[in-house]
Amino acid sequence: MRTPQVTVNDSIGNVSADEWNRLVGVDYPFLRHEFLLAAEHSGSVSPDAGWHPCHLCMYDDTNKLRAALPLYKKDHSWGEFVFDWAWARAYEQAGLQYYPKLVSAVPFTPAPSRRLLLRDQQDQQAAFALIEAAIALANDTDCSSLHVLFPDSADLPLLREAGLQMRKDCQFHWHNNNYTNFDDFLATFNSAKRKKTRRDRRRVAEAGVTFRRLRGGDLDTGMWQIVYRLISMTFMRRGSLPYFSLDFFIKISRSLPDNILVILAEQQNDPIAAAVFFESERVLYGRYWGSDAHYDALHFETCYYQGIDYCIDSGKELFEPGTQGEHKISRGFVPVSTWSAHWLKQPEFFSAIGDYVDAERRHVERYMQAVDSHSPYKSRNRT
Repeated sequence: MRTPQVTVNDSIGNVSADEWNRLVGVDYPFLRHEFLLAAEHSGSVSPDAGWHPCHLCMYDDTNKLRAALPLYKKDHSWGEFVFDWAWARAYEQAGLQYYPKLVSAVPFTPAPSRRLLLRDQQDQQAAFALIEAAIALANDTDCSSLHVLFPDSADLPLLREAGLQMRKDCQFHWHNNNYTNFDDFLATFNSAKRKKTRRDRRRVAEAGVTFRRLRGGDLDTGMWQIVYRLISMTFMRRGSLPYFSLDFFIKISRSLPDNILVILAEQQNDPIAAAVFFESERVLYGRYWGSDAHYDALHFETCYYQGIDYCIDSGKELFEPGTQGEHKISRGFVPVSTWSAHWLKQPEFFSAIGDYVDAERRHVERYMQAVDSHSPYKSRNRT
């Protein structure tokens, strides 16, 4: 059997959409060819933005795509949600260059999924060949390191066996235990938390706020301009602009209309807030939120309770609302482990990183236990 050959592609547009999507499947919209292509063509992901696509592809003897690894050479650490600024500072203090680095991730999207995309999930030869090719590319392009962000549990043993250091973190997810409606879900809360949630929802309703669910096909350019203006306000309050451009959202709503959901909050028919979600058949992913002013409890209602309502109505099994946010615990989200995997070219730094992530893992585990103790669920109903 010949040695598998891996090619490097400086645009997802150079890869067959049908073959790439057969590897990705339908359960995870962010790795779909359409999503990555819209990110590139809109300029949101480009060399000018510090993202240089270099996707790895492996082909079989018939020139069909056998395996792939989404990959970018990066000039910074923005938009990753796995924070390595301290590592970059340590390199700088040692007189070394941390950037560029190689990152396998979906840009600006901290949602776990497969990163080693395999036609045959048991094809370990292809998986290890991709990892070896990524490390070789890091060496050939003077990159300091390789980082695989938010891989799912199926990738972890392969990445660990390949010698990468595993780093643990956590997010807060909601699980649908076959609830029939929101009140059925609330019945699993203790009395105090149940009353607080109902009070939050009542405040929004009493303010005259109503909600519309808009799918990708419902959103024309004019509506996207309204939504984009609203979500931009969240970024601008933090002194930045949205990671993805307006053009990206317009493109993606046309190419993946069934994977887009916008919850639009209105007061007297005027849009005042919006939350942008992506979805697969079984999972809802919360991504972006914004409002034109502060409204009592509106963020919780739009981003969380409306999302939970939608999951119950549509039979979604899981709701991933994004990173961080201990306030999610009291709304019924529970801590779950997330992971990243790291290889550093400098041996002394690679060894130090191993000690660092071991200590960090113990801290994360203690943190998860502590926040879980504040869950609103009755003890017998804990997820």
